[in-house]
Amino acid sequence: MSEQKKTNPWTMQLTTLSIVLIPVAVGINFVGKWIAAALKLPLWLDSIGTAVAAMLAGPLIGGFSGAINNIIFGITVDPISFWYLIPSFLIGLTVGSLAFMGWMSNFRRVLLLGLIVALVASLSSTPINVGLWEGQTGNVWGDALYAALVARGWPIWIASFLNSLVVDIPDKLLTVIVSYLIVRALPERITGLFVGGRREVERL
Repeated sequence: MSEQKKTNPWTMQLTTLSIVLIPVAVGINFVGKWIAAALKLPLWLDSIGTAVAAMLAGPLIGGFSGAINNIIFGITVDPISFWYLIPSFLIGLTVGSLAFMGWMSNFRRVLLLGLIVALVASLSSTPINVGLWEGQTGNVWGDALYAALVARGWPIWIASFLNSLVVDIPDKLLTVIVSYLIVRALPERITGLFVGGRREVERL
């Protein structure tokens, strides 16, 4: 394998490791979502595995981890999950591409990465929320803001976007920070086996 291929974030390397990483990422997503539901947190926490896969193996593996997560969740738990397949794919794609561009080199950039991911998630999920739920998300924080804005005459599309954003900002910030700490904690003999390894992750 050439060095260029090994360091190209857009190279789709379906190695045994990357194939194993996808179900591991899906499992982490399920655990995060279960914890959020069990503790009744006003967060999703269903993209941590997607972000870890993206940081380790690149944007395509991260994107497919997110999409496959929604397919499996849609089959086993809630068919509505199918509708959010594209936002999940874009989350993995965004984390993976920015991580390989050096956005994990310090904690300030990690925070900015989390904000960008929140923006991507909100923009891509707003049309789905408007189409399915008239703009609501089912989140107590977001729906309260949505109801207040609509009552004051705000357009549904803007109220729905802000509904998503007010939840996605803390959710995706926490997702990216936790994922970053997980990747940092992994031994280099493991992270070095993936496309990106831990080269972009430096000590805080």
